[in-house]
Amino acid sequence: MSVKVAIVGGGISGLSLAWFLMSGSRPGGHVEPVVIEAEDRPGGKIRTEKAEGYLPEWGANGFLDNRPRTIQFAEGLGLTPLRSSDASRKRFIYIKGGLKLLPESPKAFLASNVLSPLGKLRIALEPFISAKMEDETLADFATRRLGREAFENLIDPMASGVFAGDPANMSVESCFPKIKKIERDYGGLIKGMIRLGREAKKAGKGPVGAGPGGTLSSFPGGLEQLITAARTALGEERIKLGCRVTGIEKLQTGYRVHIAGKQKSSLEADFVALACPAYEASTVLKDFDPGLSKLIGEIRYPAVSVISLGFKKEKVFFDACAFGFLVPFKEGRRILGTLYDSSIFPERAPEGHVLLRVMAGGARASELAMLPDEKLLSVVMEELGGMLGLKADPDFVRIFRHEKAIPQYLMGHAERLEKMDKMVAAHPGLFITGNAFRGISMNDCIDNSFKLSQNIIGRP
Repeated sequence: MSVKVAIVGGGISGLSLAWFLMSGSRPGGHVEPVVIEAEDRPGGKIRTEKAEGYLPEWGANGFLDNRPRTIQFAEGLGLTPLRSSDASRKRFIYIKGGLKLLPESPKAFLASNVLSPLGKLRIALEPFISAKMEDETLADFATRRLGREAFENLIDPMASGVFAGDPANMSVESCFPKIKKIERDYGGLIKGMIRLGREAKKAGKGPVGAGPGGTLSSFPGGLEQLITAARTALGEERIKLGCRVTGIEKLQTGYRVHIAGKQKSSLEADFVALACPAYEASTVLKDFDPGLSKLIGEIRYPAVSVISLGFKKEKVFFDACAFGFLVPFKEGRRILGTLYDSSIFPERAPEGHVLLRVMAGGARASELAMLPDEKLLSVVMEELGGMLGLKADPDFVRIFRHEKAIPQYLMGHAERLEKMDKMVAAHPGLFITGNAFRGISMNDCIDNSFKLSQNIIGRP
């Protein structure tokens, strides 16, 4: 006996959920997933463009290779991840008008110029700072434990680079749960790292860090290669493109999903999984459960634009053999940072050229991301000119604009999820997943899809 699961949203969450369901075994039958996607192509914000010998990414440019479910998903689709180059380990922060190299070890940190001697001394006092059990903003947490300078020079640009967020509003527990857990469990970050390091050594494991770890990875043809492989594996009959779900209806057994597209239609399923952005899920649930719809519809998404620029190498007079740089908010610049894409992965630019990827906008400057293309390009080139001395006109330009880019995990996010889970539990057979809730990265989305697939497969 087959069980049908309607998956609303064909991004990485929806596609990986469908694949795990299709690949799993259910006692007494099998699972038949159907992915319903509003756009004419699957993948959501994962998209790779191929133009003029360049390979710019529309959204994310990679994933860390330290999460087994992502590797399982890729290898199950017949793909071998491509690890980033050694040059990409070299990362910079733009401070006081220049690029400062981020240290890769405690010894290198002591010799680095990313912090003043007083800033380094303040970090050395971290073990003596009392632990705080309750949640707080990332800005408050980092300033309390590491000091104002470390927050402004290191933590703030990291938050902008990962979440495009404002640390003054971000929940440290929801955005960086591992870091907050270390403080709770061990009383401090340095104490925790020492204890975890000893435990790992005793268990014969490698070094442990407070950060995510792993090596940034992609695929030879860009991240869209994963989407294409998933689409092929699922088959066209399991993916409905150009179909927008307008609502759901509870039946005596299962659900009816209402679809608008070239022709209005409906689909009946035993289970429904909403794997679309929170604002889309809110619309789907508007009539079905107004309270749940309102709750998840309050999750904010700032605007971000990705500006990909290609240059002949002779036009670039700075060292582009690195990962790139991030910019602290206090520097007053109009970009969040720049990645040197052609240095991170091979064949991202034609021979003799470089490909840069500039991010603009975010929670503190969404209006900047929405400037007309010509004006936005002018701002970016002016910034790169002042910061890197880059004066030449680009040979290649692509602007990828995301009006609603990255969901923000603000203070109260954990309480929102707790309420959401209780409300969803009142509707057996309905599930909600995606990057708006429990992790924004590709790895998080795929991990959560696997867990959900096991939940559905194990249901009677």
